[in-house]
Amino acid sequence: MNKIYVFLAPGFETIEALGAVDVFRRAGLPVQMVSTTDTLLVESAHHINIEADIMFEQVNPTDAALLYLPGGMPGAANLQEHEGLARLIRQHYDAGRPLAAICAAPMVYGAMGLLDGLEATCYPGFEDTLLGATPTGELVVRDGQFFLGKGPAAVLELSFTIVAHFCGEEKAEEVRDGMLYNEL
Repeated sequence: MNKIYVFLAPGFETIEALGAVDVFRRAGLPVQMVSTTDTLLVESAHHINIEADIMFEQVNPTDAALLYLPGGMPGAANLQEHEGLARLIRQHYDAGRPLAAICAAPMVYGAMGLLDGLEATCYPGFEDTLLGATPTGELVVRDGQFFLGKGPAAVLELSFTIVAHFCGEEKAEEVRDGMLYNEL
């Protein structure tokens, strides 16, 4: 299977990035954290330095199964300003491949006009950035090519939804059970 790329920009929401990476790796999905800066170390919104696996320039667009954008501020705004990421997203979108974002990060897709006519969710207060979309306020929304999460509390459910897409619902349930998620 191709890789899931999780993009880290300065000010990203820590749990939205690492929670997803953790769930994907538990499911056996190949995932790489990608620095959008000039160093592998990227500081999160909560001042936690995370070492990415690769630099943005090392992303192989033909090897991308899913592009995942964690939210957080100013992380989501920094992702939105990254011209190389915008080109990669457009290429991925045009190829009909899935895209994911959580919290404030769906604004990246909204600003690009990719959510037009779709249902979407995001962190409360960012609904006006979902240009052309119908905001639902739901924890997780899947519409068209998009997997979107409302905020930090949505990271596990969003990640399980992505696992189910790539590996089947049985594998997603296995990971949920292993994490004791179903005991909540």
